[in-house]
Amino acid sequence: MTSPPATRALLASALSVTALLATAGCSADNEPRPRWFSASASASASASGASPAVEQPAGSGAALTEAQAHAALVTEADLGEPWAPTRGARTWRDGLLKATTEDRDCQRLLDALYTEEPFGPPKGPQATSALDDGDTDAQLHYRVTAYPPADVDRTLDWMKSLPGRCGQFTAATTRGGIQGVEVDDLPLPPVGDARQALRVTLAGETEEGELTYLTVDLAAVRVGEETITLTNAGLDEVYAEVTQQTVQLGAQRLADIRKQGRAQI
Repeated sequence: MTSPPATRALLASALSVTALLATAGCSADNEPRPRWFSASASASASASGASPAVEQPAGSGAALTEAQAHAALVTEADLGEPWAPTRGARTWRDGLLKATTEDRDCQRLLDALYTEEPFGPPKGPQATSALDDGDTDAQLHYRVTAYPPADVDRTLDWMKSLPGRCGQFTAATTRGGIQGVEVDDLPLPPVGDARQALRVTLAGETEEGELTYLTVDLAAVRVGEETITLTNAGLDEVYAEVTQQTVQLGAQRLADIRKQGRAQI
């Protein structure tokens, strides 16, 4: 399978990880680099049952500072072209994601996709990066936040149940359009302490009768006491490999910054 341009840029940027980590604090010995993987390998990874690739001791200390959370972000410097800082929220956010449905769990999912906060408002330091793909017009939002680990794990279990609970349903937008929604599991590499991802597709049409097809990847990984949340969405091509490899890079970076923080105590 030929990798998309954005994926090749991610692969090429892996060598910059160590240099970026050095700016977050004192350097750690033998800093591990991300283990990039193929789409075929990631497809066989369990989204929640695989053994974590990053060891995190229980009760590993205080949450990250806000500066450390910012240093843990994945940005356009990592993804390379065609990714760039966002030019603003896409019109499809209000037009398609602000929608209602009768099932309680499915409505909760729609709300999480719109707010990009499946775990609710953050309860500690947070940092966010927002990027646009200049080729496909996809938009990627990446967030590092602090939540109680038990609450995160319960939400991840809920996300894991959604392909069964909300595999297919209909939703009505605030503008009166009807969307056919499909929810599928999206495998992630075995990083962090717990993880889950979904691929949600919404098919419908505009008021003018034009067909719309929105794809939204929602991924979350808990690394110790911090959580990575990522959405990768667009009306054109949305590459699952970008979602998976951004999570791979981000979880490793967050784990290393946590180690650096403990070394400074």
